[in-house]
Amino acid sequence: MRRTALLLALAVALSGPLHAQHATKIGNAAMTTAGKLREQALQADTGWKVVESLTTEVGPRLAGSEADARAVTWAIAKFKALGYDKVWTQPVSFPRWERRSESVHVLGGSSQSLHATALGGSPGGTVEGEIVRFADLASLEAAPAGSLAGKIAYVDHTMSRARDGSGYGAASRIRTRGPSAAIRAGATGYIMRSAGTDLHRNPHTGITRFDEGLAPIPAASLSLPDAQQLTRLLDIGPVRLRIALDCGWNGEYTSQNVIGEITGRSKPNEVVVIGGHLDSWDQGTGAIDDAAGVGITMAAGHLIGSLPKAQRPARTIRVIAFANEEQGLHGGVAYAKSQAGNIRNHQIGAESDFGAGRIYAFQSKVPDYAKQALGQIAMALEPLGIEWRTDGEGCGPDVGPIASLGMACAGLAQDGTDYFDYHHTPDDTLDKIDPQALAQNVAAYAVFAYLSADAQGDFGSAPKPAEAGK
Repeated sequence: MRRTALLLALAVALSGPLHAQHATKIGNAAMTTAGKLREQALQADTGWKVVESLTTEVGPRLAGSEADARAVTWAIAKFKALGYDKVWTQPVSFPRWERRSESVHVLGGSSQSLHATALGGSPGGTVEGEIVRFADLASLEAAPAGSLAGKIAYVDHTMSRARDGSGYGAASRIRTRGPSAAIRAGATGYIMRSAGTDLHRNPHTGITRFDEGLAPIPAASLSLPDAQQLTRLLDIGPVRLRIALDCGWNGEYTSQNVIGEITGRSKPNEVVVIGGHLDSWDQGTGAIDDAAGVGITMAAGHLIGSLPKAQRPARTIRVIAFANEEQGLHGGVAYAKSQAGNIRNHQIGAESDFGAGRIYAFQSKVPDYAKQALGQIAMALEPLGIEWRTDGEGCGPDVGPIASLGMACAGLAQDGTDYFDYHHTPDDTLDKIDPQALAQNVAAYAVFAYLSADAQGDFGSAPKPAEAGK
């Protein structure tokens, strides 16, 4: 017996007899329809065409830029062209950050330019100083106050490659917490080895933060080969560096979450949420991050919407192209706030925001009474080479805020072995996407969304109790 079938048998046992009267399950007709959707998705190229359209016609979509507005217009038109029953927008306001120019230069006898990019949220300015190297964030955070006065802090951490992207956590903390630690030690500038796994001369950008009460300093990241070059120079002797950034915050901006719906057959007010984020960083064309997620979920919803009315799922499929994920989950937070009183009507949610590699695992944390239905979804996903992991929760960045309020969520884990070779770099372009892997993603999301929306029963979404003392 296949592993998924064994797990399903266990799930059925867990769902009864104690929970038999209200166990969530999926009917045979829905399972048959899901199988047909899966095969149709594997043969279709809708997902690819959507990604191609967004990355070509709009290109890079830095939140708050002119292209951000064009992306919103594009998403509205694309949802309508794909036959969605309802298309609407939700305003999302945030501070606007702009990048204009940047350079990093080694001074003195080994004078040379290094390939670097400003971190999102960095202020502009030109600073010169001696480099002080730290092997990791903990070492920098331990630096005594004043010990870096007039100097530039450099964190030289090498991110590890992993299929699940687990090396990114430590690397991204260096990007978000490192500048504040440098300021506390007295540094006038901050630079880091990029949070990436490639050896191209493409620096990886990404948002950084400055703790309240600290005066921000110019902060940038080096491409990995340039970080190696700087480290070699430091092995020879002291190095002085000039960081010159022209960037910074420039007022407030209001973008939009763009939302398309395929209306449910009998429970239209209950929704399954899937989506990706519409914005990107400004160096590539935002193909894997996250035009792929937008294309995958738009195509999945379109496929479900193309079914005869009688075969549509009971609940509504809601696809969201979230605004400004990159600079702080602004779209996800706005959506969660707007739906805080409507958690029970959210059946379950999932987000595609990890590129376009093949999905290899499916996971969700649900009550025992819903595990039978989860196992049935897993069985429909198994022909796609997707393993059911019963010990994982799954979720996604922009659905995280509403999940924290009590919405059930699932994770469809993509192979991210090479994701951080391109993430937040000029190399994030359409050619990095395998059309067949993208189609497998569309098939998985179509199956997941359809079966979740047609399940007889729920997956445990409910408002979480308020924290004590609040």
